[in-house]
Amino acid sequence: MQPISERLEAFDAEHVHVAWRRALERRGADPEGAITVARTLVESVCKHILDDAGVAYADDADLPKLWALAAEVLQLAPSQHQEPVFKAILGNCQSVVQNLAAIRNKVGDAHGQGRKAVRPTSRHAELAVNLAGAMASFLVATWEERQKVEKS
Repeated sequence: MQPISERLEAFDAEHVHVAWRRALERRGADPEGAITVARTLVESVCKHILDDAGVAYADDADLPKLWALAAEVLQLAPSQHQEPVFKAILGNCQSVVQNLAAIRNKVGDAHGQGRKAVRPTSRHAELAVNLAGAMASFLVATWEERQKVEKS
């Protein structure tokens, strides 16, 4: 089992691994930025997989839509499974990704904030970054496994 950093660097050192590294670096000093980059990481992985699979997506597709498309390509959509435990786990993965997008919109640094803005702490950023890293690594590992099977 490869650590997240190694897997993401091997998959795409120029974009994906750079996003992962930036997310890790920002957790303590810039929680808002770390949360934004965590979301960007998952979005980039989804787009890379969709591009490699030849699956078109809209330029303005949001993260939940990109995740749904990538999950379908990788046979990770809950609807593609019969076993209740797998349906539940994959549905929870989908929820994690949807909420990464939502938390980025709420407390990330991609949008302006009002006077009563909620400020995430480093522990919130750490949670978001770790979840994003796990989701990104899972997608990449699944993509790599599918590619091995197709080449066999």
